[in-house]
Amino acid sequence: MPASPDDLFAYLDSLGIAHKTVSHPPVFTVEEGRDLRGTIAGGHTKNLFLRDKKGVPFLVVALEDAAIELKALHRLLGASGRFSFGSAALMRELIGVEPGSVTPFAAINDTAGRVTVVLDAAMMGLAMLNFHPLVNTGTTTISREGLVKFLQTTGHPPRIEAVSGPAAQAAAEP
Repeated sequence: MPASPDDLFAYLDSLGIAHKTVSHPPVFTVEEGRDLRGTIAGGHTKNLFLRDKKGVPFLVVALEDAAIELKALHRLLGASGRFSFGSAALMRELIGVEPGSVTPFAAINDTAGRVTVVLDAAMMGLAMLNFHPLVNTGTTTISREGLVKFLQTTGHPPRIEAVSGPAAQAAAEP
């Protein structure tokens, strides 16, 4: 069974990582999130569950308005061939969440450590970040340091890369 939001919160508490969650109606897109979030402080994000040509899964996390060039991202990250979006079935199997609920917190469910987590460098410039707590009916605020600590303790040391903006475009060029 995948972890529940309560399991996630207990795990964060056990690590001494401060977090705050606001409940809201289900959110499936960045646009819906903008409409519902109200005054939640911190960076709001998008999460891309991808796989390369060989099927290696990646979870790319960036600010909600970040421009990510998917056609070139594989070169920047050293993946095998272009990325495509991972299927809902693969998402459920590897990270235990439904489409619309993708979050770096889902690393708690990837006990085999198969997913590479990539955090956009621009996003990591913010002190506080917001993610779904394994379901899309809440937003959990956590510090960037807390996020990194969480990912490390789940066996997913994050790669912090410039995956958006001009630096990413220049790095991805052949």
